[in-house]
Amino acid sequence: MSYTSTTALSFLLVLLIATNLLSINEAKRCNPSGKLRGKKPPPGKCNHENQSECCKKGQFYTTYECSPRVSRHTKAVLTINSFQKGGDGGGKSACDNKFHSDNIPVVALSTGWFNKGHRCLQNITIHGNGRSVSAMVVDECDSTVGCDDIHDYQPPCPHNIVDASKAVWKALGVPKHKRGELDIFWSED
Repeated sequence: MSYTSTTALSFLLVLLIATNLLSINEAKRCNPSGKLRGKKPPPGKCNHENQSECCKKGQFYTTYECSPRVSRHTKAVLTINSFQKGGDGGGKSACDNKFHSDNIPVVALSTGWFNKGHRCLQNITIHGNGRSVSAMVVDECDSTVGCDDIHDYQPPCPHNIVDASKAVWKALGVPKHKRGELDIFWSED
């Protein structure tokens, strides 16, 4: 092999490595995609179950079309949600158009992790509070829209949320009075 061929091959190899590193770094980033102006919920339409926050008129809420990159140990924030009819989760679950009992370990994932429904009805393992539990993905915790009837007048979800039923919190051994937000890791089963 000539010096020119070796130099060209070396240059291509360095370029390929640099491109891969840039792609990996880009995949780790998840920047906000916009802002949503809140509006006041109609009387009686703000469900405060599980300490749910309702939109405030004029307040701006950050929206995301992405979530952090999924790994074997994806860092997230666990929140609590009721997937039952009349619960603070709003309507039926996006994956199967059904309501789910609070006694069954089910979750909703932020928009990027929900991945346009590609994780629907798949199990994930949630690691937190020194324990692990398997839960089925049944819904999206929408990070792109909110403050409307469809989303129970709640703000858009942050980009790093695993919104879980009471059964998940119970399996993780978190006492009722401490349920709300918990730093966790999750992985695909």
